[in-house]
Parts: sequence; C-alpha cells; structure tokens
Amino acid sequence: MKHVRHFTPSLFLSLVHACLVQANYAPYFFDNGARSTNGNMALLSLSEDTPVGTHVYTLNGTDPEGDPVTYDLTYEAGSRRYFSVDKNLGNVTLIEELDREKEDEIEVIVSISDGLSTVSEKVRILVMDANDESPEFINTPYIVEVPENTPSSSSIFKIEAVDKDTGSGGSITYFLQNIHANKFTIDRHSGVLRIKTGVTLDYEKSRTHFAVVVAKDGGGKLRGDNKVFSATTTVTINVEDVQDTPPMFIGTPYYGYVYEDTLAGSEVLTVVALDGDRGKPNSIHYCIVNGSEGSFEIGNTTGAVSVVKSPNQLKKEVYELKVQASEVSQEGDISEHTFAMVTIRVVDLNNHPPTFYGENGPQNRFELTMYEHPPEGEILRGLKITVNDSDQGANAKFNLRLVGPGGIFRVVPQTVLNEAQVTIIVENSAAIDYEKFKVLTFKLLAIEVNTPEKFSSTADIVIRLLDTNDNVPKFSSDYYIARIPENSPGGSNVVSVTATDPDSGLWGEIKYSIYGTGADLFLIHPSTGIIYTQPWAVLDAEVNSKYNFYVKAEDTDGKYSLAEVFITVLDVNDHSPEFNENIQEKTMIIGSPVKIEAIDQDAEEPNNIVDYSIMQADPANVFDIDQSTGEIKLKSYIRSLDIIHNITKNKDCIWSLVVQAKDRGSPSFSTTAVLKIDITEETLHKGPMAAFLMQTKDNPMKALGVLAGVMGIMVLITIMISTAMFWRNKRSNKIMPVRRIIKKRQTPPPRAVRMEWLKFKRPSNAAEKFVVEDDVKSLHNENSNNNIQVPPMPPSAPLPPPPPALAPRSDAPGWRVPTVSGSLTPKHVIKPPKKKGHSSTHNALVSELKMRFEKRNAATGEPHI
Repeated sequence: MKHVRHFTPSLFLSLVHACLVQANYAPYFFDNGARSTNGNMALLSLSEDTPVGTHVYTLNGTDPEGDPVTYDLTYEAGSRRYFSVDKNLGNVTLIEELDREKEDEIEVIVSISDGLSTVSEKVRILVMDANDESPEFINTPYIVEVPENTPSSSSIFKIEAVDKDTGSGGSITYFLQNIHANKFTIDRHSGVLRIKTGVTLDYEKSRTHFAVVVAKDGGGKLRGDNKVFSATTTVTINVEDVQDTPPMFIGTPYYGYVYEDTLAGSEVLTVVALDGDRGKPNSIHYCIVNGSEGSFEIGNTTGAVSVVKSPNQLKKEVYELKVQASEVSQEGDISEHTFAMVTIRVVDLNNHPPTFYGENGPQNRFELTMYEHPPEGEILRGLKITVNDSDQGANAKFNLRLVGPGGIFRVVPQTVLNEAQVTIIVENSAAIDYEKFKVLTFKLLAIEVNTPEKFSSTADIVIRLLDTNDNVPKFSSDYYIARIPENSPGGSNVVSVTATDPDSGLWGEIKYSIYGTGADLFLIHPSTGIIYTQPWAVLDAEVNSKYNFYVKAEDTDGKYSLAEVFITVLDVNDHSPEFNENIQEKTMIIGSPVKIEAIDQDAEEPNNIVDYSIMQADPANVFDIDQSTGEIKLKSYIRSLDIIHNITKNKDCIWSLVVQAKDRGSPSFSTTAVLKIDITEETLHKGPMAAFLMQTKDNPMKALGVLAGVMGIMVLITIMISTAMFWRNKRSNKIMPVRRIIKKRQTPPPRAVRMEWLKFKRPSNAAEKFVVEDDVKSLHNENSNNNIQVPPMPPSAPLPPPPPALAPRSDAPGWRVPTVSGSLTPKHVIKPPKKKGHSSTHNALVSELKMRFEKRNAATGEPHI
C-alpha cells in the first residue's frame, strides 16, 4: 500500500497533462466566400493592373482555445512570390506586378498557427484581365504581288493581328488610313484587303502601292481608365506586269537604200520593236508580210532587213515592205503583233554624204525645250530629225552617234541605210537636272561605214531645260543658337536663318515663319529670315532666360523644312543690391556676430554676387565684416563692455555703421545702409525683465504702460492681503501687534507720485551707454552719404495711466490700512542687487525710457503728473 500511495500523485499528474495536450485544438481560417476581403483567400480574384503595394486581402482565422494566431504565405519551389503578409494582422500586400498574359493563376499556400499547431491550405488566386496589351501584327512585313489584270473587288491579302487581352480588349478591328487616297479597302473584322470596286491596277502607270493598315482593340479598363490601343503597319502591293500591251516599233518611218554595188545578202537596215509590257517583256519575232517580191528578207530575231538579189536584178526603184513584229511568250506562243512600213530605194552612186533634215529641209541645228527629269525611256518627240544619204547600197550606210555628256540620251537607230527618222531616248532621268545644267548640248554625228570616203555630217542638238519644283528648301543648319542681352529694346535683331532652294522662279522663293510655345516674343522677316523681338517685347533674364522654337522655310508649292532656334537671354547687371531697410537697428551680444543682408535680383553670376564692406564706422576700428556673408562682429580683442569703454570716451553703446553692398557685375552697382548696433553682454538675456526692456527700449510708452500695470497689480494684491488679515483678526478677536509686522519689514520712505519713481540707482557707468540722444547731430553722416536719413521723432505717446487712487501725494505719510490691532504698512520688496552686467544694463534701459518720456513731455509742453 505504501508503494501505491507513492506513485499515485505522479500518475495523476501525467494523466492531467495528457488530457491537456489532447485538448489543444488546431486554429482554422474563416471561409467568408468568394467576394469577401478577409478569410482564407479562397476564390480571390485580382485585376492584373493592381498597383504593387496594394493591400489586397486580410487573412482571418481563430484558435478554438483563443490563443493568438499568426499567418504566413508560402509558395511552391520555383514559383514567383507575388504577395507578402503581416504575420500578426494577416494583411496581404501585392509585392510583384501581375501579368495575366504570363500567369493567369497563382497558387499560394496560406497557413495559420497558434504556436503549437499550424494549418495550411493551398488556394488559387485568379488574375483578371486588364486592357494592357496592344494589337500586334504577325508575319510582317507585308509584301503582296498582284497581277495588274486582277479584277476589282478581289481580295489580295489577309492581314492578321493578335491582342493577348481577353474580352473587348482582345477584339481587333481593322481600317485603312487615307481610305480615299488609295485603291484598296479592308474588311474591318477579317482584315481581308481588297481592290476597291471599279478600280483596276495598271503596271504601266504605277508599279507599287502602299496601304497603311491600323489594327485597334475594343478598349477596356486599365488602372481605372478606359484605354484603347492600336498598331499600324504598311502593306506594300507590287503590281505584276501582264501581257496586255502590243509591241511597238521605234524609229519609224524606216528608210533603206540599195546601191548598185551592194552585194546580195547585204543588210539594208534594221527595224526595232519593243514589247509594250516593260515588266517582263516578251521577245519579238519579225517577218515581212508583203512588198518584198522575193528581193528582201528580214532576220526573225534581229529585225535586220537584207537584200537577197543583186541590185541589177531589182526591177523596182522603190520597194514598200510591210513588216510584222509579234510577241513570243516563254512557251513559244505568238500573241499580239504590230506592223510598220519599210521604204527601200535602189540607187547606184556614192556621191552624197549623210544629210540631216528638219521639217523645212536640210538643217544642222535642232533645239528643244523640255522639263527636267523626264521619265526614263521617254522619246524626245519635239525633235523632228531625219537623216538621209542619197547614195545607194553600201554607200548609203552610216552610223549615228551622239557626242556629249555620256549616259544621258541614246540615239536610235544606230545604223542607218539610206534614210531614217532619228529618235533620241532618255536613259538617265536624274542627270537631266535644271539645277546642274540649264542647257544640254550634243553633237549628232553621222559617219558612213563601208565607203572609202567616210562621208560624214554633224548637227547640233540643243536641249533647254525648264525647271520643276523638285527641291525642298534646306536650312544652312539644323539648329541655330543665338544670344541677346536682356536690355535689348523691342525690335532688336536676334539671329538670321538662311535656307536655300535651288529651284528657279516662284518655286525658289522662300517664305520664313516661326512657331512654337517659345516664339511669342519674336518675329521673323518672311523673306530675309532675320529673327527679331516683338516691338513690345521686354526680355528679362530673371523671368525667363531660355527660348526655343521652330523656324519653317516654305516655297510657294508648299514644300518646306524645319530648323530649331535656341535663344539665350544674357543677364545684364541691371539690378542693384537692396537691403530690407536702409536704416536698421540690431543688438549685438559680445562674442556673437550680427548679420546684414542685401539681395541682388540679377539672374546670373557674377551680377548677383554681393560683397559687403564697412564704409564708415562710429567709432572706428571696432567692427569687422565678412565680405561674403555680411556678418559683422567685434574685433577679436574686444571681449567685454569695459574694453569698449576704454576705446571711446562716448559712453553710448548704440553705434552706427555705414555698410556698403556691391555686386560683382560690370558696371558694378552698390547701395548702402545705416546699421545701428546696440552692444550688450550675454547676461542681458538671462532675465525676462531685461529681455522685455531690450525689446521695448525704442517704445518707452509701452514699457511705461506695462510697468504701471504691474505696480497696479501689486497695489491690488496688497489691498486684498490687508483686507483678508483685517477680517481674520476681527473674527478671531486676536490683536496682532504692529511691532511684529514692522519688525519684519521696515517701512520704506514715502513714494513720490512724480516720474522720479522710474529713477533707479545706477550701479555702473555702463548704463549710460543706453541713453538715446535725440540730437540730430548724433546721426550726422561723415561720408555725406544721402542714403542716411535722420529718423523722425517718435509719435507722441498717450499719457501714462494715473497712479492708484489710494496712493498718497509726495507730502503724505506712508500708505496705511487701519486694522483692529493697529495699522499695516504696505510691503515694498527691495530686490537684492543682481550681477553687474545685468543690473547695469537693466537700470540703463529704464533710465533711457525715462529720459525719452521726459523729453517728449518737454517738447509738447505738458506738465509732469
């Protein structure tokens, strides 16, 4: 039994402890639903434009035992941390920017713990879409090849753009810019690009078209505002040539000659035909339709017409050949064709050189006026030139050649038999430039080929060019920088801009204009380009020192260019330094400086840098001034009022300085101020009464009023104490001996009601320094500086308040209040003398106030009370 009793308490405690452990329940979250802002974050949804740092949710749960709970957020490995949580309050804050397009669901493990048990739940936060994405075109660039015979209204291409947003922010509509200026339309929903109804493409007129397509989303909310985004791309439509134009002969009409000594099989002339479709031209097949009578043949691919018989076998003097030029496709099919007539004469003598003919007969000078930059391949139709050699056969065969600037024109045909129409074709349009050559001069040279004589002839080709507006005005610089002093009067020239346009006539005339927010104070001469200030303009570097705007040079056809103008307003030293007051009064504590400051309103250094100097001091050689800061201090050897008294015989410690403030501009300006300095020692500010007297030393009536009020309060307190003692003695029937009262406080001498009550005994002569001399001579300016003005006399102050009604006159005995036991003498507290510096300064201020008041009464003729 003893053994059982020994283990029973221990077993009982173990059972209790086990029960307590088993009774600890785990904490749990509140499940408040999808729209709740607190709970376990289940079904929480956030917009992707939620700003970082936003409080988005509050984890909220409880512990069944009521223990405090803490919260935590964890993420799976490799996941980005989007939220942070206050472990105690459960406040969940967004710390990473959301992007639905990258991650539309965020898995977070939320946990709640009571210190012993932790409950974790995995929740999913849905990221809602915001319209933060712009449409993007895919598979760019867009280049479309369209045959020129494509019917109108045909679809030629489909543009595709995607927007990663959902809803209206992800829907895309398409439209074309400048819809009225192009030949295409686009389906606003599908993006299918079509040729406009009734419009056809023509390779010979335009080989390339451009369509600017805009893709716009349906708009949506972004950070509280409705945003619409768009994107732009350009579709290049290249028109493919289609065989829809017949061939054409060049150099018609054709003339050829067969001479008597021409050999059978000799070439008479060559005809040239070209496919009218220049994109992918077909080869040309030549044949003689009729008129040859078996005497002539033509090369099927070369176009060379040859005589197959000897000249003595030719029965006719003139043969008219009908030549056909046909297009041969790549498959070998002969399609479209055209005809030309070839005239061949039979001659037998070589006694004529080649001769050039115009419309009126032989001519060796041909002139033409044309506009610059004609299309390449264009024929100069204004030149009517025929070349002829009257001989027959080989004697009439000659070559044509242009002598002059090379690569600009070419002559067709290059070889002539007997006679041909000369054609000059443009080869290099860029070289035909009016700004480079006003006149182009060539020699057209005809030289026989197979004759020993080599007869030849020349003709001058003079081409006069006409100008077109093919140049844009160009400034001499992309920007102009100018500087102008701020004191420049209105209408002052600032800078001259220059633009040139090499075009002639009205196209070369330039008109200048300016615009921009900084151009309000300026004008520009429209023809000279001189920029000047408005007549009323007032430049002020202190207000605005920088202006910039654009200048435009425009010709009469509307072509223009821009340049930027930067104008700096130079600061001029037009302000003098200014003090707040020309006469200032300051109190200097020995050992501490006082500061005087002047402000210069100029904008730039050195015009606004102020230097300070002492022009005059009374007494001299006492003060130093910091040139830069304006701090004024006593010389280093002056450490007390006694040293000051040894320097000067004048006991007045209010001294004057004439301080000059001078800027560093050129020319320099300066101004002066009179500074009255009241010198005192530091102990002056230790007592509130002394501080008050220092503040009111220039206003004696204020000091007198306050002192009178204080004395009135003291009298009132004395009366109240005496009355209280009287009633206490009367009720207690106790007689307080007078001698006891008188023994503790001696009766002071009778008080005078006159102004002599302000007179105190001066313990030190230093107090005399604070006596203000009203004599105007004391403010005399030794430097004759007119800036120093004599301050006017202070206005007459009101009379001081009358003494208390109970106060006796000067001949009356001391004031007493009768009591039961006797009479009570008023208490006059005699303060013990203070330290030397404080007491003397205090008494000196009081003396100064008294003297000013007496002088005012003397001036106004009022009697003393």
